[in-house]
Amino acid sequence: MRTPAGTDCRHYYEDYNRGRAIQECRLIKANRRSLPWQPGDCAKCVVPAILRANAGRELRVDLAVVKRWGLLRRLRVDAYCLKHEIEVASAEAGCPRCSAEERGRA
Repeated sequence: MRTPAGTDCRHYYEDYNRGRAIQECRLIKANRRSLPWQPGDCAKCVVPAILRANAGRELRVDLAVVKRWGLLRRLRVDAYCLKHEIEVASAEAGCPRCSAEERGRA
């Protein structure tokens, strides 16, 4: 679905049918340690780009809104490889073990 920032994201949801006014990021909503989502957060979010770069289903991404210095809102992205059960240091690059396996097949 298209976010308020204009990018497509599978975690964003909105519903204006029959008087409803629902806008939410389901990825942030699922994270209990996160602050509440605001529409302006979509402009700073890197999750759609991460998901486009890594088409594998083994990558799980967690997103949280945190306060920085008590004032500024910041988005924190954590990525995990479900296949190898490791934390991924660079979500944009994906799991290094999965990448090595793909290079070995080619």
